[in-house]
Amino acid sequence: MTRRTEWPDDHGYGPGAEAGHDGGRDGDGRGGSGSAAGGAENRRKRKDGGGPSSSRAEAGPPRTPEEQARAICLRLLTGSARTRKQLGDALRERGIPEDAAQEVLSRFEEVGLIDDAKFADAWVESRHHGRGLARRALARELRTKGVDPSTVDEALGQLDSEQEERTARELVDRKLRTTRGLDREKRIRRLAGMLARKGYPEGLALRVVRRALEEEGEDPELMEYHLPEA
Repeated sequence: MTRRTEWPDDHGYGPGAEAGHDGGRDGDGRGGSGSAAGGAENRRKRKDGGGPSSSRAEAGPPRTPEEQARAICLRLLTGSARTRKQLGDALRERGIPEDAAQEVLSRFEEVGLIDDAKFADAWVESRHHGRGLARRALARELRTKGVDPSTVDEALGQLDSEQEERTARELVDRKLRTTRGLDREKRIRRLAGMLARKGYPEGLALRVVRRALEEEGEDPELMEYHLPEA
C-alpha cells in the first residue's frame, strides 16, 4: 500500500515532522517534497529566531507610559546630549502623558543623564570654536533649547570680550582674501555683515574689520561705515 505524505501545518510542523521521525519519507527511503519543504522552513525559522510563538514571546505585554518614556529618552540620548526641554518636547510629541514624562525626566536628571549646565558648557565650547559664534548668538540658541537664563549666563562666562574679539579677527582674516578686488565699502559691508550674522555687536565687528583692512594698507579715515539696522 502506498504511504501518504503528510505536509507540514502553518507552524512548520505536521504528523511525522517531529525530530527522530521519518514520516516525510516516501516508500524508497528518500525524503519527499513535503519533508524537504518542512525541513527548510524549520531551518529558516530557527535561523530567524523562531516562528510565530517566539514573536509573541518577544512582543510581551504592552509597556507602561514610564517604560515607553525611558526607552524614548535613552534612544535620543544615544545620538547626542539633549536638554530636559528637548526630551520633554519629544515625549509630548509621542503622546506620553505629562506626569509619566516628568517622572522619567526628573529621574534622568538625578542620575546625571540630563544635565543642562553641562550641555550649555559643551555647546558654547563647540559652537564658538567650531563656528565662531559670538555670545549673543550662543545665548539665543541655548534659549531655544530650553536652557534657563542663569545657566546660559554661566556657560557664556567662559567667553570674555578678548576671546570674542580674537575669534572675530580670525573669521575676518579667513574671509579677507575673498573680498579683494571689491570696492572698500563693499568689503566692509561683506566682512562686517558676516560677523553680525554670527552675533558680534556692530561696534566690535566694524573695529575688527577696519583694523584688518588698515593692515592691508587701506586709509582708516576713508572707512566710515555703519551696518544697516537688522
